[in-house]
Amino acid sequence: MKVVFMGTPDFAVPSLREIGKSNHQIISVVTGPDKPRGRGQKLSKTPVKEAAEKLNLTILQPEKLDSPEFSKQIEKLEPEIFVVVAFRILPESLLQIPRKGAINLHASLLPRYRGAAPINWAIINGERETGITIFQIKPEVDTGEILYQEKIEIKEDDTAGSLHDKLSRIGAKALVRVLDMIERGEVKPIPQNEKLATYAPKIKPEMGRIDWSKEAKNIKNLIHGLSPVPGAFSFFKNKRVRFLKANIEDTGTSYSPGTIVYLDKKCMKIQTGRGLLLPSMLQTEGKKPLTVTEFIKGFRGNTGDRFIS
Repeated sequence: MKVVFMGTPDFAVPSLREIGKSNHQIISVVTGPDKPRGRGQKLSKTPVKEAAEKLNLTILQPEKLDSPEFSKQIEKLEPEIFVVVAFRILPESLLQIPRKGAINLHASLLPRYRGAAPINWAIINGERETGITIFQIKPEVDTGEILYQEKIEIKEDDTAGSLHDKLSRIGAKALVRVLDMIERGEVKPIPQNEKLATYAPKIKPEMGRIDWSKEAKNIKNLIHGLSPVPGAFSFFKNKRVRFLKANIEDTGTSYSPGTIVYLDKKCMKIQTGRGLLLPSMLQTEGKKPLTVTEFIKGFRGNTGDRFIS
């Protein structure tokens, strides 16, 4: 089938590559405009644009998706289907163009975790499984009929970063299977159950502030759900410390939450509202992430000192 692929971030790149290797033809790639980034504010390409250039694909970078000029560009391509992965909301005028509609890859088991940050919230909420959903796009966000789902386990050491990579790979292969099924007329769309819908709103940096009065299990979920970015954080002697990975112990002490109750060359244990948190990967402002062993080498703290929310 003739495919117009739409996507911007890293999550969409495996899908672009897998479809590029398939029997389907990517007639154009639509991605976000180049944007100034970093200290030098140099124009930076989106990850999807960089991948598309390596595949020698035609690239479109519209400022506005609802402009008549862009719609005409797409109409001239005569696409059979849109494949959308981590992109903007499409206007109805665009959705009417492809003969076989538009499909979207979403990183959750819809209707659970609709919205911008399904991977983060699944971990933060302590879910033990998640997955991907491929669905038909409707004007209402993440509400279309389900064409395919695949579950995976969320492991104890999974972070938003590791789960992102797993789901992007699984979703990429699934998209090719679904495109094949659509071409053969084998898909059986299933409506979403609105009663089961939950939401995953955009993550804001301030959500990462650690409340040490909470259970160690919940703090660990927050840390892993916000790792690597924006990162869960706390303050030690007025310096922000980001916590990127951690383990927990059910034992506790009489120390106040946030207090370092044990410290040696290889291990740090912090009292929480219930249980102990054992950070394994940390990062101070302006520095690279360090294992707890590396972090402790330069750490100017002692047992009894406290991290402050």
